[in-house]
Amino acid sequence: MIKKIDEIKHLIGNTPMRIANVMNIKLGIKLEFLNLFGSIKDRPAFNIIYHGIKNGQIGPRTTIVESSSGNLAISLANICKHLGLNFIPVVDPNINSGYLQLLQVLCTEVVTVYDKDITDGYLINRINKVESICSEIQDAFWTNQYGNPYNYLSYYHGLANEVLAEAPEMTHFFIAVSSAGTLAGISRRLKEVQPGIKIIAVDIEGSVIFNQQPKSRYISGLGSSIVPPLLSHALYDEVIHVTHEEIIAGCKSLYNDTLIFGGGSAGASYSAIKKYFSLHIPDKDPFVIMCCPDRGNGYTNTIYNKDWCYKTKTEDIHYAVLK
Repeated sequence: MIKKIDEIKHLIGNTPMRIANVMNIKLGIKLEFLNLFGSIKDRPAFNIIYHGIKNGQIGPRTTIVESSSGNLAISLANICKHLGLNFIPVVDPNINSGYLQLLQVLCTEVVTVYDKDITDGYLINRINKVESICSEIQDAFWTNQYGNPYNYLSYYHGLANEVLAEAPEMTHFFIAVSSAGTLAGISRRLKEVQPGIKIIAVDIEGSVIFNQQPKSRYISGLGSSIVPPLLSHALYDEVIHVTHEEIIAGCKSLYNDTLIFGGGSAGASYSAIKKYFSLHIPDKDPFVIMCCPDRGNGYTNTIYNKDWCYKTKTEDIHYAVLK
């Protein structure tokens, strides 16, 4: 199985960086949607499965289980398809229709959790469902994106070192947070090499990661209903919370300014960068880095859909329509 998974190793990572001059800053954008299966989540999905095989936790008859309504599920589904493994994603109603249809093609079973938990989200109930499935299947492996160290180590050894080689003079890195794997891996490595770099964590309103009060969230791939255990490994200087409206506007601005058609996390990071530099005057010319974790194609029914923006039940985004 190691030989089989090694066949795709060279197709994950070493993504290009797009350099743009916007807002009087030099901005480097890692184009993570150019990974093999279309997102930044290819990195941890590969690393977790690879080491699961290497450590003897995953064998030819193992069923892989994970709670994800987005890119990680797509990455895991494709890797498991390549290896001939069964994968059961546990999703919720916020999953976009395109992702759901793809998972239904790649997987023999897709489990949807419809009941909201005490945070008015689905994550806690999704994780409970994962644990239930694993207890019922004799040979099951939960990839556990929120607690598996091979999640953040994929960024520590991979993306962080790539950026250090591409942009050694960087001054700031803005990182959208969900499982906290990206934040933990990148921040630890960059702070080791450049202790003075500013790491800015970007989260969505209603997420509890940084001790905010929970409330409904409608954009997938950003924020969490729990404080991820991997957050304990992160080293960050500041947290910026963005509203649904700001994320939608950030996606529009990112495309208008750079021609990059990005998803919700990219829009969140770009919006946070604008907010940050409207309040901070840097000591020297900043070289800012952000990731574009995925393309906007998966958000055409949500962020890029004016009807969805109007109909979604939150006062913050009903008027933030992309034209």
